Amino acid sequence: MKERLTTNSRKWFGVLVAILLYYILHEGAHLLAALCFDVFHQIRFMGIGVQIAARTELLTDLQTAVFCVVGSIASLIGAYVLVWAAKFITKSGSKVLKAAGYYATIALLVLDPLYLSVLYRFVGGGDMNGILLFGLPEIGVELVYGAIGVVNICIILKYIYPAYKKAFAGNGE
Repeated sequence: MKERLTTNSRKWFGVLVAILLYYILHEGAHLLAALCFDVFHQIRFMGIGVQIAARTELLTDLQTAVFCVVGSIASLIGAYVLVWAAKFITKSGSKVLKAAGYYATIALLVLDPLYLSVLYRFVGGGDMNGILLFGLPEIGVELVYGAIGVVNICIILKYIYPAYKKAFAGNGE
């Protein structure tokens, strides 16, 4: 029972790290953009979520579009860095590091593509509304993020899941 509790604690810690890393990358990119454009207003804490509020009325459409897209770009760059780093993380002797790496990689690969291809319609389209100010058709943006999501799921199934499964099995788990 104690080993099971430790395993569950490690998994929940990994999920917590994934959530925190997502917010640091995604909202951190929004924060940097707001600071660069000198329009930072406040950091909003909403439930377990965080949102960077900017004075968008002071931005041009292009600046607003950049402000909105940088979060997903930062998250995806972070995801691909973690995919690359998986070969090192999975060799670590730390099960906690492996759990954090596994859940963070999956979260970063999936969250923004899923949100910007489907979910934004149901939970508010803040980033999508801004991205559309690039002059792109909404369906085009949805399809691009959907395609990125499909590729990322393939990366998870072909590389991430097998690598971490093997790494955890090698530790007697």
